Amino acid sequence: MSDNASDHKPIVLEHRQVGEAVGDLPPQRRLQLPLTAEERTVLRGRRRSHCGRALLLQLPREGALQPGDRLLDRSRSWEVVVIAAPEPLLRVQADSVLELLQAAYHLGNRHVALELHDGDLLLLADSVLEAMLRSRGLRVSACERPFVPEGGAYGGGHSHAHRHSHAHHHSHAHSHETP
Repeated sequence: MSDNASDHKPIVLEHRQVGEAVGDLPPQRRLQLPLTAEERTVLRGRRRSHCGRALLLQLPREGALQPGDRLLDRSRSWEVVVIAAPEPLLRVQADSVLELLQAAYHLGNRHVALELHDGDLLLLADSVLEAMLRSRGLRVSACERPFVPEGGAYGGGHSHAHRHSHAHHHSHAHSHETP
């Protein structure tokens, strides 16, 4: 069956490889898969390659995909490279390192995914967070680019990137009795 005849049938990707490309594959068997930061956390489901080719992810749950990861079908006859897709972001800058650290601290307390750079922070566009940052005197500008947030202290690459808001309630039993 030719590649064109099988375009409607998705390529089932079951393996993940970091590093070197699979050798001896023709260029038409090497695809790119642009994904947002949030999409890179979902390891199963239907996707489309950069050229529209149908893909089906059936990957083991080994943490979020990272740009540069290579996804392979069972026979290793297709290679799909994950790339970070451009998405709407906020770029945060400050007059001092301390102000930028304080912004990162407040965003971290809200479990906001951040991409850290020397002199600025990047986060997913959010009007509420933008207003909070501006109220602290920070410079905030909109941009669109690939977003690769920090993996977190415990996540090993797992991102908490999401666009809905929710409260975190932590109950701790304690007593105010004096001995």
